[in-house]
Amino acid sequence: MEKLNMHSPDLVERNIDAVAELFPTVITEGRDDDGNPTRTIDFDLLRQELSDHVIEGPQERYQLDWPGKREALFAANSPIAKTLRPVRDDSVDFDTTQNLFIEGDNLDALKLLQESYLGKVKLIYIDPPYNTGSDLVYKDNFSETKGEYEAKSGQVDETGNRLVANTESNGRFHSDWLTMIYPRLKLARRLLKDDGLILISIDDAEQPSLRRIADEVFGERNFVAQLTWEKGRKNDAKFFSVGHEYLLVYAKSKALLRERGTTWREEKPGAREIWDEYTRLRELHGDEDAAIERDLTQWFSALPKSEPAKKWARYRRIDSAGPWRDRDISWPGGDGPQYDVVHPTTGLPCKVPEAGWRYSTSQEMQRQIKLGLVVFREDHTEPPFRKAHLRPIAGESESEGESDEEQSDDVELAVQVRGSYLYKQSQAAVRHLRDLMGTKVFNNPKDHVELSRLFEYVLNGADGIVMDFFAGSGTTGEAVFDMCARTGQHCPVILVQLPERLEENLASAKGAAKTTIANAIKYLQKRQKPTNISELTKIRLQLSGERARSGKSHPKWTRDIGFRALGIDTTNLADVLRTPDEVGQSEIELFTDSVKPGRTNEDLLFQVLLDWGLELTMQIAVEQIAGHEVFVVEDGALIACFDTEVRSMLVREIASLEPLRAVFRDSSFATDADRINAEQVFTEISPSTDVKAI
Repeated sequence: MEKLNMHSPDLVERNIDAVAELFPTVITEGRDDDGNPTRTIDFDLLRQELSDHVIEGPQERYQLDWPGKREALFAANSPIAKTLRPVRDDSVDFDTTQNLFIEGDNLDALKLLQESYLGKVKLIYIDPPYNTGSDLVYKDNFSETKGEYEAKSGQVDETGNRLVANTESNGRFHSDWLTMIYPRLKLARRLLKDDGLILISIDDAEQPSLRRIADEVFGERNFVAQLTWEKGRKNDAKFFSVGHEYLLVYAKSKALLRERGTTWREEKPGAREIWDEYTRLRELHGDEDAAIERDLTQWFSALPKSEPAKKWARYRRIDSAGPWRDRDISWPGGDGPQYDVVHPTTGLPCKVPEAGWRYSTSQEMQRQIKLGLVVFREDHTEPPFRKAHLRPIAGESESEGESDEEQSDDVELAVQVRGSYLYKQSQAAVRHLRDLMGTKVFNNPKDHVELSRLFEYVLNGADGIVMDFFAGSGTTGEAVFDMCARTGQHCPVILVQLPERLEENLASAKGAAKTTIANAIKYLQKRQKPTNISELTKIRLQLSGERARSGKSHPKWTRDIGFRALGIDTTNLADVLRTPDEVGQSEIELFTDSVKPGRTNEDLLFQVLLDWGLELTMQIAVEQIAGHEVFVVEDGALIACFDTEVRSMLVREIASLEPLRAVFRDSSFATDADRINAEQVFTEISPSTDVKAI
């Protein structure tokens, strides 16, 4: 009977199969014989990708390098003997939720999720710790001291004497930060779907380096945009007020998005309020369009200037399809088609716009006229104009050829393309979180409303898993809850957060930050919770989920605001510290059970799910079969029994259920013959079942 590995996959072996697809990092820029730039393969880096030890590669080429890069690459590929253990007491709706909260180092988490979520994540958003020039929390096993950095980078000789007079004082911290983020991005890319996206928040300190790393990991051709998020002016700045951050947006495959004709649009802010007022007036006035137009005009006039709907006051005209505004009917940019458009009253051709008609053919123009989307003026001496409805009707489109689709049950209003500049005062997020938690426990949380709108925009109505492996204050979780509640989308979320001790942060914090951290410690102590950041994250998720569920929501929303809490821990298998020839005959029975003391059957089940590449939110039922406790996962995708003794009747009963997979403890079979008999039972009754042991 084949045994499960029970540790994370060795990605080095997997990398050999598809170099070009899996390793955009090995594509670099070199020079041909004539000195012209050309795309080449970095064979040193390719060897490193496929190696289980660090490879030296002295060849110079155009790329981002720093002391520690090869170690970081090695760290991304090396397997770990760890697992995820379920924590029911910290979970919300453990048995039904599709969301995950993982507590532990995100490098370990990303490795452990490689089998179960490879190519399944639709959107990743991360807000990694910014490089402040101090030591990082995410040090990993390959971090280095200042002395090690200086030796590697050639700033000191073998005896420690400085070789350069004027070094970059914080160069080590750039290298630390790059070494931290690099393997995490490489692992994250593997989790993305082919049409998936990653959004990364960053500030000025590492934006240039992050852009180059992301170009290397995701491919420069897959860069989508760099957004600027302005959060407010700092009046105490000495030179310029730097109150902005950036959001880098990369696609797993921008070519695939283009091939599918993907376009991102968002509903115009305020459009929903205009439609709601129109609906109210339609119910009040019936078919009297003029009365509706009069009252809607008054409603626009009464709006304060701060209301987004005020901007769209031109949508005050009314017909049977609702509010509309006039739009130019000329060809964008000029040099458009010229043909006759006859005025319905005078019978003469209308004046042609200087830029030509917007519609490429006379037939398309006539189709628009029949739809009632072209409005003629009093006579033919002026060109007509076209209607643009707040809720575009079937056949009304900015682009030709998109006109015959039926409208959906949902009210689809006028849309716009987002710009690359966002403005939202940072204090709005601080006030919201203080109101939600009852006190201030985070200093600089991201704004969940803005992220919710951004997620909705790039997801473009699609369902899919959303992931954040720097969960921090839990803003991504609340943003996803908010988005799904508004839109009815189904987007399970996976969050990862290090249980970073607040007391350690308190020791180095200053000013307002120190006060906030001290407040957070008191907040958790009052609730008898461990004083670390991940506990605050879980509390925020629970509170924001309850608020989302209690508010107004889309009828298609699943109302899933729970999460399965999982903790990263060492493998469930016992450590073997002695070779067979060191074990005496009288000691053999002490080593028959390969499971560590204190590990539960549910612990073993989740490690099996990881090893078999099954999603960690599958439904789990605990049943009694032939007197044994048995886990039935997703109606037979997996059946597991980890009892220390397994009788033949149990094996036959499980085989009769014909599961896709079955697993037992290796030590539960008294003899090798019993194990062989169990395999034969499955061969006879359920030959398609994949049977393994741990």
